[in-house]
Amino acid sequence: SNYMFSRYPVFKAAAEDLQNAEAKFDALIGVGDIAENGLSVEYQLVYDGIGGLDTRYIMAVGNHDIRLRIYEQSKNTFSHFVNTLNGDDSFDSFSYAERVNGYKVIVLGSDKSVFEESYLSDAQLEWLDSELKAEKGKPVFVVIHQPLKNTHNIEEAWNSPFEGAGSVGDQSIALKAIMSKYQNVFFITGHLHSGFGPDSYNNVDGIHSINLPSFSVKNATGTYNNPGTGYILEIYEDEVIFRARDYAKGVWVAEETGDSSYDLVIPVVK
Repeated sequence: SNYMFSRYPVFKAAAEDLQNAEAKFDALIGVGDIAENGLSVEYQLVYDGIGGLDTRYIMAVGNHDIRLRIYEQSKNTFSHFVNTLNGDDSFDSFSYAERVNGYKVIVLGSDKSVFEESYLSDAQLEWLDSELKAEKGKPVFVVIHQPLKNTHNIEEAWNSPFEGAGSVGDQSIALKAIMSKYQNVFFITGHLHSGFGPDSYNNVDGIHSINLPSFSVKNATGTYNNPGTGYILEIYEDEVIFRARDYAKGVWVAEETGDSSYDLVIPVVK
C-alpha cells in the first residue's frame, strides 16, 4: 500500500532477504493481493523491492488488485506490472500456464470483478481441466488467490457468518472436482491472512492444498503468524518440500522455532 506505512519495513526487510539469497530461484510466485487498491504507485513499490532478480515472476491476481476499478483497467495495470518484472509482454490474461524447470504452473484468475471472491468462467475451468490432463500425473502447481470452501479452517480465519465466505466462491465445488481427478496436484492459495500452523496444509480429496500466510500484514491466525513469511518450494522426483521461511528476519522457521513441522514434505505419487 502507498499509505499504510507500517507494512513497508516488513516488506523491505523480506525483499532484501530475497535479493541477498545465495541460491538462484527458478521462479518467484505471488498469490494475489499484490497491491491494496490496485494502484500503479503501489505496484511500483513492490517492483522496487523485488524487481531485478534473475528469475521468472509468476503473479496471480487477488481481489484487492481488481475490486475497486473497471475490470479491463485493472487487468491492464496488473499486466504492465508483471511484464515489467519479467522484461517482456507475455502477460495478457489473469489465467495462464508457464513451465518452470520442467514443471507446469497454472495460474487462475477472476473473469470479472468480485469484491472478495473469484469468478471462474466455464471456459476457464475447461481450460484448467485440459492443462491438468496433459501432465499425465506429473506434479503440477495450481495457483489462485482464494482457497476452496471448507478448507484451512476458513471459518476461524475469515470470521464471517456467511457460508463459503473467504473461499474462491461459487465455482469452488467445480474447481475441486476438476483437480481431484488427477494425481500430484498442488493447489496454492492465500487470502486468509493465516500464519504457519496446522491449517497451512490440507489434503482435499487427494488435492494437496497449501495456504500461504500474508506477506506484509500480521496474520490473524496460526501458530507462527509473523508478517514477512512464505515458503521456498523445492521439487524432487519423489517429494515436494514447502520450506517455511521468515524472510523479514532472514531465518528458516524450523530453525527459529526448533519445530520442523512448519516445513511441508509431501510425497509424489508414482
